[in-house]
Amino acid sequence: QVQLVESGGGLVQPGGSLRLSCAASGFTLDYYGIGWFRQAPGKEREGVSCISSSDRSTYYADSVKGRFTISRDNAKNTVALQMNSLKPEDTAVYYCAAGALLCYRGAYYGVDYWGKGTPVTVSS
Repeated sequence: QVQLVESGGGLVQPGGSLRLSCAASGFTLDYYGIGWFRQAPGKEREGVSCISSSDRSTYYADSVKGRFTISRDNAKNTVALQMNSLKPEDTAVYYCAAGALLCYRGAYYGVDYWGKGTPVTVSS
C-alpha cells in the first residue's frame, strides 16, 4: 500500500512553467528525504533536486539551479517541484522518490520508494 504518485506533468512551451506534485500514501514523509529524478530519452536517470528530512536543506543540479524550487508539506504528506523558465532539455519523465538516507548531504542515494513518473515535454 506504500505509494508515491506524481502529477502535474504535461506539454509546455519553452520559457513556461509547470508544478509537479508528489503525494505519498501508506507512509509518512516526515522522516524521509525526498528527491526528484528525471530520465530523458537515450540518457541515464539523473537527480534533479532533493530536500532532506533532518535540516530540510535543499539541493539542485547545476542545470536547474535558479529555475526549479523543491518544497515539502509534511502536514499534507506531499512534495512539489516548481519548474520555471523551462527549456527543451528539461524534457524527460520526472520521478518522485523517498528514502530514509536520501539527500543526506545532498546525495541522491538511499531511495526506498519510487513513484511511477510523470512526463514533461518542453516544446514549441
